[in-house]
Amino acid sequence: MVIFVFDGTLEGLLTAIFEYYERKPGSIQLVSQQNFEPSLLDETIEVISDETKAQRVWKGLGSKIGKDGQLRFYKAFLSEDAATHQQLFHFACYVFDNTKGAEQNFGHPAVIALTQADRSVNREAHRMKAFIRFQETADGIFYASIEPDFNVLPLIWSFFRNRYADQRWIIYDLKRKYGLFYDLETVTEIVLDQLPEVKSSATLAPDLLDGKEQLYGLLWNDYFKSTNIPARKNMRLHIQHVPKRYWKYLTEKKQKS
Repeated sequence: MVIFVFDGTLEGLLTAIFEYYERKPGSIQLVSQQNFEPSLLDETIEVISDETKAQRVWKGLGSKIGKDGQLRFYKAFLSEDAATHQQLFHFACYVFDNTKGAEQNFGHPAVIALTQADRSVNREAHRMKAFIRFQETADGIFYASIEPDFNVLPLIWSFFRNRYADQRWIIYDLKRKYGLFYDLETVTEIVLDQLPEVKSSATLAPDLLDGKEQLYGLLWNDYFKSTNIPARKNMRLHIQHVPKRYWKYLTEKKQKS
């Protein structure tokens, strides 16, 4: 068994695919540096990310599966799942080695894996769009912390840029330790050396908030209570549409007496 060790990036994965066809080593296992454990029995090849090689593979994939297929491939990659990354490698080799349309063969394990990962990442991105709640800080920036199951920030930034075009905002992924900042013109990736103090994974400490923020939260919570009809309460259905792990983002789930 030959082990390809890559840096965990999409560019690294695409470079590994290029190296596979250039070296033709036979059966390989793709492992990120983060998950790599050296073995005396296996040959190890370190894959150095190369933009030119990655672009050639990406262009080749586009010619085989089109832009929609490339997007599904990218979203599956954002699952950050080691097994899925291995399957993405197999998927790329499968479509390269077969005629156009091979990606529609849902009997192939790699095609199934890509489809399932794409669906899961899509669902998480959709829920982040629905459940993220901003809090206005004392310096006028709207801040939201998130901890999604998958790396969905690259998929949701344009939605929030368009929806909150007149507000400066930060969405920060506490799990992956990076965020996005919109300054009324552009969205840039940021890393905060010192994270704002949070009472929970999604709520800023009161002394960091604008003075009106707590009042707004109370008003929204009261509105939610007043429009809720106890006789029609169906917690099973509610949890199905709003899983409990997302409640920490929702203002209406806080400050309840």
